[in-house]
Amino acid sequence: MNHYPEAVVKLILHLCRLPGIGEKTAERFAMYLLTAPEQEVAALGKSIAELQKKVKICNTCFCLSDSETCRICRDSARDHSLVCIVESPADMAAIEKSGAYPGVYHVLQGLVSPMDGIGPDEIRIRELVKRVASGTVKEVVIATSTSVEGEATADYISKSLKPYSVKITRIASGVPMGGELKYIDQVTLKKAMEARRVL
Repeated sequence: MNHYPEAVVKLILHLCRLPGIGEKTAERFAMYLLTAPEQEVAALGKSIAELQKKVKICNTCFCLSDSETCRICRDSARDHSLVCIVESPADMAAIEKSGAYPGVYHVLQGLVSPMDGIGPDEIRIRELVKRVASGTVKEVVIATSTSVEGEATADYISKSLKPYSVKITRIASGVPMGGELKYIDQVTLKKAMEARRVL
């Protein structure tokens, strides 16, 4: 990389820090940005600069939002008695794209993973229990991945919600063991949501 000017090297190094971006891809992006129209590069820079300033966490479901309460939680046409539990905003977006789910969400912001020092208190399980305890939720759909951490989290949630009169289901067929929701196609997700089972 020494053959590039310092500004280009800096950009490549920053791009390499992004997940899934290697040095060659970062170099390709940098070369594109050098020749792209100035207004396009400025717009990209502005979007990146505004990202952390303008994006908030919804105070109800903990998904990404541009206001205190996200668009889905504000939507009166959604079934607010049906709550789907997902690991991340990317998983919620994947389910939304499937068009199979009429309810609202609860984003855990992670999974229980003792090996990584992440216990139930480090993710949004306490808030979920409080939400269910309010009495407005009739069914909870657990849509965590089928990884060891996803299954452990599903099991912990199921046990935590047992004292409440709420139906607990788990998304079913079509989602392979170890599969992450954000990488699964919409048709498979639609079938998994429709074939959810009671825990």
